Amino acid sequence: MNVLFLFYVNGRNGYDGHHPPCGPGCLLCLGRAVARPVFARKAYRRRRARELCPQLTFVGGHFKDYQRLGDAAIKVLGDFTPLVERISIDEAFADVAGCTHLFGSPADIARAIRRRVRAELGLPISVGVARTKHLAKIASQVAKPDGLVVVDPHAELDFLHDLPVELMWGVGPVTKARLAEIGVLTIGQLAKMPGRSLGQLLGPAAGEKLTALAWNRDPREIKTHRRAQSAGAQSAIGKKLAEERVFRPTLAHLADRIGTRLRAKSLAGRTVTVRVRFADLHSVTRSITLDAPISATVSLAEIAEELMRAILAHHASEKYISLLAISVSHLEKDPGLQLEFSLGLENEGRRPGTKRGIARCTADRAVDTIRDRFGWAAIGYGSVALGNFSSVPDEFRELAEHDL
Repeated sequence: MNVLFLFYVNGRNGYDGHHPPCGPGCLLCLGRAVARPVFARKAYRRRRARELCPQLTFVGGHFKDYQRLGDAAIKVLGDFTPLVERISIDEAFADVAGCTHLFGSPADIARAIRRRVRAELGLPISVGVARTKHLAKIASQVAKPDGLVVVDPHAELDFLHDLPVELMWGVGPVTKARLAEIGVLTIGQLAKMPGRSLGQLLGPAAGEKLTALAWNRDPREIKTHRRAQSAGAQSAIGKKLAEERVFRPTLAHLADRIGTRLRAKSLAGRTVTVRVRFADLHSVTRSITLDAPISATVSLAEIAEELMRAILAHHASEKYISLLAISVSHLEKDPGLQLEFSLGLENEGRRPGTKRGIARCTADRAVDTIRDRFGWAAIGYGSVALGNFSSVPDEFRELAEHDL
């Protein structure tokens, strides 16, 4: 029987220790009791944060360091077992059942890894040890910010069922609120709900999945090499009017990020999906599957705009949007290029084999080459530049962004 554990590498929280006390409105001086309820609800822009706390000290991110430290922590894990599945920049699953004869029990291995990461990288890490992926992840959350939780195989449900339901995979703020309305606050309460009732509340697929996880039924195994299923990017934009001048540059920016990542890996995709989150936090998605896979930035942006307009046309009562996302799926590696005659069709530019399609691909390659040499900001597409976006390095986003 496999023993799995998930670990988190815990870095600093962005507060540099030099922020002076500044009264009852300060979001840092009051610590978690204020910071979590206020900032967890929505992302404040710098201007709003400065209004709330004039003495606030802003500390910039160091994404190359995050990448380096995350890689180093994964390397420590790999010194104990080859069965490591990385799921983000600072999280990974590991199957240690086959190496206990070398390094001791799973708990001993977890303690050894924590000691090494602390000694070699100067970072605390949180580790959860359990027999399934879902339970190991929950145990690591319980272990935060710097601890170790080992779940006794004979008391798994006793441990799991007393925990709050929001610790489960797939239970976000909206699902948590829906469950709270019917009095479901713990994982144990969810486990005892009739399957039909849960399916009516959350949908059949989600209800079935959550019920299985609530009873610790999780047959997933470690996947050390995962083929990319999709490439996605999203942008939280605050509360903005659902107008073209808002969504068009944002979608162009997202298409630029995704197209660049696809081309860097010689990938192209057939299905383009757009997700819109409105001001009331409910989301809508719409997708289209194409005849030929694409990775051209301009083509992705055009398709995303059309999908966005279709969403807004069917939700005319929604006046504000808070998040936009694009994903490209049904990916193909090194797709063959089928040349096509020009037939004067309106969407010819999106077909890679047409004259316009080839021109777009050529332009993309030129942009990619310049960026590889001089950096992302050296050149861009007009609609993206007009949006005046600032973005973290794309290498970080590849680990930080999950499939949509």
